[in-house]
Amino acid sequence: MSEPAIEVYEVEDRTFPPPPAFTAQANTTDSSLYDEANADYEAFWARQARELLTWNTDFSTTLEWELPFAKWFVGGELNVSYNCLDRHVEAGRGDKVAFHWEGEPGDKITLTYDQLLTEVKKFSNVLKSFGLEKGDRVAIYMPMILELPIAMLACTRIGVAHSVIFGGFSADAIVDRCIDAEARLIITADAGYRRGAAAPLKPTVDQAMEIGAPSVENIVVVDRCGTDPAMVDGRDHWWHDLMAEASDNSPAEPMDSEQLLYLLYTSGTTAKPKGIMHTTGGYLTQVAFTHKYVFDLKPETDIYWCAADIGWVTGHSYIVYGPLANGCTSVMYEGTPDTPGKDRLWDIIERYGVTQLYTAPTAIRMFMKWGAEEPQKHDLSTLRVLGTVGEPINPEAWMWYHEHIGGEERPIVDTWWQTETGGNMITPLPGVTTTKPGSACHPIPGVFAELVDDNGEVVTNGGGYLTISKPWPSMLRGIWGDEERYRETYWSTYEGRYFAGDGAKLDDDGYLWLLGRVDDVMNVSGHRISTTEVESALVDHPAVAEAAVVGGTDEITGQAIIGYVILRGTHEASQELGDEIREHVGVKLGKIARPKTVIIVPDLPKTRSGKIMRRLLRDVADGRSLGDTTTLADPGVVSEIAAKAAESDED
Repeated sequence: MSEPAIEVYEVEDRTFPPPPAFTAQANTTDSSLYDEANADYEAFWARQARELLTWNTDFSTTLEWELPFAKWFVGGELNVSYNCLDRHVEAGRGDKVAFHWEGEPGDKITLTYDQLLTEVKKFSNVLKSFGLEKGDRVAIYMPMILELPIAMLACTRIGVAHSVIFGGFSADAIVDRCIDAEARLIITADAGYRRGAAAPLKPTVDQAMEIGAPSVENIVVVDRCGTDPAMVDGRDHWWHDLMAEASDNSPAEPMDSEQLLYLLYTSGTTAKPKGIMHTTGGYLTQVAFTHKYVFDLKPETDIYWCAADIGWVTGHSYIVYGPLANGCTSVMYEGTPDTPGKDRLWDIIERYGVTQLYTAPTAIRMFMKWGAEEPQKHDLSTLRVLGTVGEPINPEAWMWYHEHIGGEERPIVDTWWQTETGGNMITPLPGVTTTKPGSACHPIPGVFAELVDDNGEVVTNGGGYLTISKPWPSMLRGIWGDEERYRETYWSTYEGRYFAGDGAKLDDDGYLWLLGRVDDVMNVSGHRISTTEVESALVDHPAVAEAAVVGGTDEITGQAIIGYVILRGTHEASQELGDEIREHVGVKLGKIARPKTVIIVPDLPKTRSGKIMRRLLRDVADGRSLGDTTTLADPGVVSEIAAKAAESDED
C-alpha cells in the first residue's frame, strides 16, 4: 500500500449552510434520519424498504451477513418493473410524464408512465418469445434512446438480468462481457447521434459476433438513424417488427429480494473486466432512498435530470431505477453538451423547467472553459438542487457551479459512490448539511465509512484509506462467476472491511475529502479505466514491445491517459507512429480509453527486480520533481523519458 502514497492537500474552510428558504420545504431538515440509523441501522433500512417500495411478500429477516456476503430483506418478494411503473399507474398517475426525451438532432418524445408500462410489457413478451426466462442474461449496447430503459425494465419484469455495455466501447469489450455473462441476446441500435453524425453500433456488434460470442443466439436492432445496417437472417431482428406483433399482457413476476437484477462490468487491475452483481430488493431500496433525500425530490412537481449515460452505474441508479421507483418526471438526452451549441444543457433546463441537475465535475470544468456567458443566455431559475458525480470535484469547479448555475443559492450535493456500491454512499443532504466546496461531507444515514492507515487502524484526522465497516443494502453481491476474486479484490486488504480503493482525508470538522484512486485504475471523466487493459492494447500494436500507462492530471477530464511505449527493434519513433498507436487503442478498447498522449521512450523506469515504477512516470506526466530514483536499475533513464515527454509537449 506504500505506492502510490496518499497525498493530502490543503482543503477549503469556506462553508455554505442550507439556504433558509430551501430548508423550509426540504424532505428532511435535521439529524433525525442519522440518529435513527445510528441507533439501529437494520431497522432503519427495513423501514425504508417497506415505506418506499411495494412488496408482494414481506421480508422476514432484514439482513443476513456472513462476511463478505450479504442478503438483505430475506424472504421478501417484489418486482422492480412493478415498483417503477405499475403501482404508479394503478394509483391513478398513469398520465404523469416519466421521461421528456430529446434526441441530439432535436426530435422529442414525451412518454407517460402508462405508455412506458405498455412498451415494457410488450418488450417483455418479445424477450419471452426468444425463450428467455428468469435467470438468463442479455447484453444491451445502445445509445441514449427510450428503448434502452424500456429494455432494462422489460428484463426486470420477468427476472432476466441485463448487462448494459456503454455505447462507446469496442467489439472486443462486447465479446468479453457476452462471453463472461453467457448472454443469450444482444439488444442494440443501428447507430446513435453524436455531434451531428450517426455513430454506428450494429456494425460493432457484428464485429463482435465475428470475433466470437457463442452464447448469443439473437440480436434485436432499433432503427434509430436509418443507416440500413446488414441484417443476418434468423439472427437479427428489427425492434419495430417484434413490437408490432407483441402483446401488452405481461404480469410482473414476483422476484426474491436477492434475485440477480443486473451485471455491470467495471475495469479491474487485471485485463479481465469484473462483472459486478446487483440484486433486487436491497438495490432498489437504497437507490429510491438516496434519490428521494439526496435530491430532495418532490415527485408531484419536480423535473429531474441526471445528465449521465445509462451505460454507467449512474444512469442505472439515477436515470432509470431510482427516479422511476419514486414516480418522478425525468429528462433524458441523447447527445453531447456542445451540440448544436455550447449552451445545449442550459437550453434544455430552461425549456423543461428542470429542478435538479446531476452531472460530472468533468462536464463542469468544460462548462467553465466555455465561459459563463453560455448559461447566462438562459433562465435557470427552476433549478433547486445541483449534484455532482463520478470523481472528486475541485473547489474551483464547485464554486463556479455554485455561482453561475446555482445563483449562489442552490445546495450542491457532491456524491461519492461506485459501481460496486450501487447507490450514493457519501454526500450532503441538502436540507441538513453545511457544505464545503470539494468535500462529499458525510456518509448517508445507514452507511458507515471509516478511514484506516496502512495497518488497518482507524484514522480520525488526516489521510487514510476509505473503507466501509458495515454492509449496506445496495452493495454488490459478488463478482459474476468468481467468488474468490470478490473476496480478494474488496475484502482482503483490511480485515472485515470493504476497501473502496480510494484515499481520503478527514478534516478537523469530520468532513470527508476524497483524494482519488490509490491503485492502478485511472479515473477519466469519472470512468474507471484499468492501466493493464490500456497497456495490453498498446502492446497489441505490432510496433510496440513494452508499455506503461499512468493517469496524468488534466483540467477537463480529471485524469488523462498517458502512455509510454518502447518500440520493437526496426521501428523508428515519429509523431505519426505515436498517433497511430493511440488510434489503435481506441479501436481495441473504445475512444474513452484512447491515450491523450503516447510518448515513445528508449526504456522504462524499472527497479532491479523488474517492476515498473509508475510513480516516476506520473511525476514526469505532471512535471513534478522526480524524488528518489536510487532503486532503479538505470537511474539515468528517467531524465531521458522526461526529455521525450518535453518533446511530445512541444509537438
